[in-house]
Amino acid sequence: MARLSVVRFGLVAGLVVLAAGAVVLGAASPWWWFLAAPLLALAATGVYDVTQRRHSVLRNYPVLGHLRFLLESLRPEMQQYFVERNFDGRPYDRDVRSIVYQRAKGTAAEEPFGTERDVYAEGYEFLVPSLAPVPVPEHAPRVRVGGPDCAKPYEMALLNVSAMSFGSLSGNAILALNQGAARGGFAHDTGEGGLSEHHLRGGGDLIWEIGTGYFGCRTSEGDFDPSAFAGKAAHDAVKCVSLKLSQGAKPGMGGVLPGTKVNAEIARVREVPRGETVVSPPYHRVFSTPRELVRFIARMRELAGGKPTGFKLCVGSRAQVLAVCKAMLAEGVTPDFIVVDGAEGGTGAAPLEFADHLGTPLTEGLHTVHNALIGTGLRDRIRLGASGKVATGADVVKRLIQGADYTNAARAMMFAVGCIQSQRCHTNKCPVGVATQDPRRGRALDVRDKTERVRRYQEATVASAMRIMAAMGVSDPAELSPRLLRRRVDARTVLSYAEWYDWLEPGQLLAEPPLGWAQEWAAADPDRFA
Repeated sequence: MARLSVVRFGLVAGLVVLAAGAVVLGAASPWWWFLAAPLLALAATGVYDVTQRRHSVLRNYPVLGHLRFLLESLRPEMQQYFVERNFDGRPYDRDVRSIVYQRAKGTAAEEPFGTERDVYAEGYEFLVPSLAPVPVPEHAPRVRVGGPDCAKPYEMALLNVSAMSFGSLSGNAILALNQGAARGGFAHDTGEGGLSEHHLRGGGDLIWEIGTGYFGCRTSEGDFDPSAFAGKAAHDAVKCVSLKLSQGAKPGMGGVLPGTKVNAEIARVREVPRGETVVSPPYHRVFSTPRELVRFIARMRELAGGKPTGFKLCVGSRAQVLAVCKAMLAEGVTPDFIVVDGAEGGTGAAPLEFADHLGTPLTEGLHTVHNALIGTGLRDRIRLGASGKVATGADVVKRLIQGADYTNAARAMMFAVGCIQSQRCHTNKCPVGVATQDPRRGRALDVRDKTERVRRYQEATVASAMRIMAAMGVSDPAELSPRLLRRRVDARTVLSYAEWYDWLEPGQLLAEPPLGWAQEWAAADPDRFA
């Protein structure tokens, strides 16, 4: 109450000063108005604060209480620029952001004076160098995606653009990513928001992702439209098609695009009414069992003219993953690829509880899917992609060791096109024109410049991964093994991934499931997800 009294006394004193000024200077004097305007504004603010009923802070601390809201709005920037250390920021620390920016700009990405990380901390991971390093290959290897039922295999790069929709990102951001992919020779996942002209203008190779909303291939009732899908999948730019089962940031939850962002262009691309909020259901309408899922994958591949077809998921129940594997065996049908999205993956907007507490992190998710396919004898037919905080060459190598054949990056690619991690993606007020549909903000992103930044970043990161592998004595990713990645378990114990995790032998689940897998293998049912 003392502070409240001080504020009120200040307002009264200000009014007294105004009255005195009116007497001395004359109320018509411009000098009096120069003095009066700010004081009158403060007085009006104070009166409003005391009488409003929404904010208790303002009722008790009129005028001064606004400082609290101002400081709160500046907190992310203050934290990022002045408080956090180089290695402990979230979601991406300054070291990682800096290396992406430097590689995107084509400048040196080196640091002096050694690591700032605590290499004796529990959970610290490191790769094992060789006393006999090998020369760095002149060309980075590519991964052939396409199983026995695929008529048009695709050569996938080790690092590609992960799923980000037009609608979530601006048209200029999508175009820059796509043109960067075209110049660098890597793939660009469209996200579930449909095929837009921004995806098609740049000439980049596309992975067309279909989500639960079936945007771009939906009927007026929101069901899957086979003829629309076949027509667009036939486009030369579409190299693969992917069915999104779930995503890392919000597994088991459909997306929501506010009506304010659904302009005429987005409405046309997604085939939805303009200005109306678009809700993606949390589940697919076209299948309800693992067996039906596998059959639908086969149908998609047929409609796409034999192009590589797969699905993306954030792993939950291991028994459900095994149920899908059993369905593959029963139907004699396999996808050409599976993308494992880690729970640490990002998106424009997700409930905090989902982002923080739901879904399996990428390391465990990748291990689950890789071993499930090994144990059922299906691994050689299916390529595995990994997405979830992949940003550096070391990230790429770690994921290859853990079972992936290739990797995808989303937020790192956003950094390459200028994202500054302001974390305002869901507000439509991205300060750099990346995650917005505001035309004025989107124009700030120069497509020509950002195209080259995307290309340089991907090229430098893959080159870094190849240098790391060469330092480990490896010239081909196929030579990587779990023993080459170590984790500190406690102050005195370091284990390799070969020791830290159990690894199945080919066909082991079909012959004699090990104790750690037997119960879930028995529970897995190809005719139900429950």
